[in-house]
Amino acid sequence: MNEEKKMDCYLLVDFGSTFTKLTLVSKDRQDIIAKSKSYTTVETSVIEGYEKAKSEMLKYLKCKEDINIIKTLCCSSAGGGLKIVTIGITPSYTVEATKRVVMGAGGRIVASFSYYITDEDLEIIKKTDYDIILLSGGTEGGNKSYILANAKKLAEHMVEKPIVVAGNSNARNEIKKIFKNYGIKAFYTENIMPDTDKINPYAAKEVIREIFMNLITKANGMNEVAKHVGEILMPTPTAVLNAAVLLSKGTEKTKGLGELIIVDVGGATTDVHSISNPVIDISYKQEGLEEMVEKRTVEGDLGMRYSSIGVYQSGSKILKEKVNAKEKCIKRFKQTSFIPEDKEEREFDELLASECVEIAVKRHAGTIRQGYLNGQNVYIQNGKDLRNIKYIVGTGGAIINSANYRKIISSCIKNESKRLIPKNSEILLDREYILSAMGLLSTEDSELALNIMIKKN
Repeated sequence: MNEEKKMDCYLLVDFGSTFTKLTLVSKDRQDIIAKSKSYTTVETSVIEGYEKAKSEMLKYLKCKEDINIIKTLCCSSAGGGLKIVTIGITPSYTVEATKRVVMGAGGRIVASFSYYITDEDLEIIKKTDYDIILLSGGTEGGNKSYILANAKKLAEHMVEKPIVVAGNSNARNEIKKIFKNYGIKAFYTENIMPDTDKINPYAAKEVIREIFMNLITKANGMNEVAKHVGEILMPTPTAVLNAAVLLSKGTEKTKGLGELIIVDVGGATTDVHSISNPVIDISYKQEGLEEMVEKRTVEGDLGMRYSSIGVYQSGSKILKEKVNAKEKCIKRFKQTSFIPEDKEEREFDELLASECVEIAVKRHAGTIRQGYLNGQNVYIQNGKDLRNIKYIVGTGGAIINSANYRKIISSCIKNESKRLIPKNSEILLDREYILSAMGLLSTEDSELALNIMIKKN
């Protein structure tokens, strides 16, 4: 076949913690033409798993057409993804702001500290498996004593991993002197909470992403990925968030679906992404840190296998009254590769998944309460209002592989008086597990990525 007749394609690669997943998209056909996966070979070199998956994919296509891969785009959560320690002042403000920045950057929090950190806190940090410390504190022109003291404490303990400083800029020069004197590697960016109740996540997220790009090459074989496959553009959760934003907002040419939630139930965590206006009723008085249109939360105690005991502990009365429920959860925790074979075990997995969805969305959502202000009764909102969410998109193996996926996803749709959860949403399914791939593709061709997602849902 002549070169000019080859089919132009994008190869989208997700180096996951368990599987390396490949998706081949035809630019000419405007569709996915092949998918494959192989175990992520972190122990040796991730290139091995990639090459095996690619070989299987091309073998499948060999008799059909010649493929011209015009671009390979990669994301990764190999090695547990991007792990971050956060340090702020008050738990409800600067510490909460650091958490939202981390989630938005595609990371996960492995430890969080507030006010003045202690020597005991530093010992905990040293024993924690993390990649970056995000240090914040103080609004612009406000308090700087906490962030200065915490910077000095980190320096005195000779913390070796990168520190992102994203607090009161009035303290920056002093912090630079402290870290320079101790030889501490630090990156400086805009204050993530420039004013009370206000959050500024974007500059810090970009700094974290750049550090991640450098760190990821240290994983076994990741330096070879950059040389021979393609640059790791972002953490996998960021790719999923990109897909959520695109699916919701659309492009200049194609209208998106509107306000939506993506719920991803995994073996260890349940992730929730929402793209929506955080305030529906402007008569409500807002309390706490302002919410973002694009929000991601990760529940580390809600998962189908590694976190199944956490689901039991947080779960409803319905779960706990199931016969041998605790024993079934312990079994899944101990046998993380367990696959249900009979009806009873499949139904229990579906119940577990429903609990993950319901609890995770409740935690993601805000609350409403009655209060008294300036001589009148008012409603006070804390957190994000999800009541007008139009679509809920389910993803993750526990949902995708279930015949009762609608029942699982709809477990979070209720008309509650005190919690601002979805009350009348339509159910969609990421049938082919393509959200991270489409988030990657959106960096090159957002129109193509959007059209594929709409077609597949």
